[in-house]
Amino acid sequence: MWRWSIRSRCGWALAALLLSPHQHASAQAPERPAAATTAPSAAAMAEYRRKFEEYAAARRKYEAEADAYWRSVSDKRRLRHAKLRNNQEILLSDYVLTQPPVYVGPPKPVDPSAPIEEAPPRKYVPVVADFLRAAAKEFNFVPQQPRNEIEYKRAYVKVAAAAGLTKEQVVRIYAFESGGDGKYDVQAGLEQPKPGARAISTALGYNQLLATNSVELLAEKGDQFSKILSAKAAALPEEAKKTLQKKIAVLKNMITFCRSVPDSWSEHDRLAKTPKGLAVHALNLDMDIGPLLQTQKLLDSSVFARAQGYGAILSAAELEMMNLTGDGNGLDILRMPPAWRERVPTSNFFQPGGYERNPIAGRSGIVSKLIAATNAVMDQESKLQGAKDLAALFANKHDSQSEVMMPGAPVR
Repeated sequence: MWRWSIRSRCGWALAALLLSPHQHASAQAPERPAAATTAPSAAAMAEYRRKFEEYAAARRKYEAEADAYWRSVSDKRRLRHAKLRNNQEILLSDYVLTQPPVYVGPPKPVDPSAPIEEAPPRKYVPVVADFLRAAAKEFNFVPQQPRNEIEYKRAYVKVAAAAGLTKEQVVRIYAFESGGDGKYDVQAGLEQPKPGARAISTALGYNQLLATNSVELLAEKGDQFSKILSAKAAALPEEAKKTLQKKIAVLKNMITFCRSVPDSWSEHDRLAKTPKGLAVHALNLDMDIGPLLQTQKLLDSSVFARAQGYGAILSAAELEMMNLTGDGNGLDILRMPPAWRERVPTSNFFQPGGYERNPIAGRSGIVSKLIAATNAVMDQESKLQGAKDLAALFANKHDSQSEVMMPGAPVR
């Protein structure tokens, strides 16, 4: 399952498409006044307490409404899952058809007697240099990086095409996730060189894998990756074969590390934050292994849909719905009649925390607008050179080496 939010650049593009002047922030924090040199007066404290009571009453009312709303979303989601298990028909009434409540009360007042607290420093997000250092230190591994961008794109297209992914899926998701011209080492938050730019997550590469994704893919698909590379090594000249075999040995050590915990997202996330986990993420930069990881990310959602009886080829936007909401929720969206998409709020496919952290979900309001906005960004970003290069290589994919069989790829 894909477990990350829409990337920064495309997220802002979606926000621009979806932003409505009538929408309100859930809670606006007032500016804190300058530090007082004397203790606040009794009148000031009385005014603060009055405003705080008004605020507290409004928040209690809002939170009660929000709790009831999200309980209903959760209950109806469980009902739909149960119906699917029992091959029962899902009805429009099995979705919550109203939007989540929005807090519109007074802002929380500032206590004039409280000391001013400085904002905590922003948490550091590891970047490519950290992944490379960790790989060298923890596994004595240096990824084989491409001589140029086209070389990596060619390797990616070869693997993606062999896996059964379509040109439309590959190019449009690349455009959406990497901003249309992202390099093989593009990281979320660093898509464009500008002063003060910071990584906002470990999301890396054409399809923006998180470090947790890399760990999970090795834990679950590592043996298949090793077999693919071993088959490739067997056809190489002796010197090149030895080099790749050394890489396979490193890969197997990394797989052992990734399987040192139970197979769950939370456990893989914990490993991903360690030096060895960051080292695993550096595999995305390697010419032999990176394309396998980036492709498997897309392939897994297609495999899940097929396993659940959804036989149609997924569009790029449909794959992105599975990315954004999770495979199960995404499949729920795919199975929804078009007329329902015009009525069903996006909140039906999120947990409350995830919904609040992802403003795109709220701004889109309903499923049809979310899909339309996603397609609009894909249309726009696909016009950029990186996407054009990928499309051209995909058209000539049969000029590449013999195909490889990815885990879960359809047999052709």
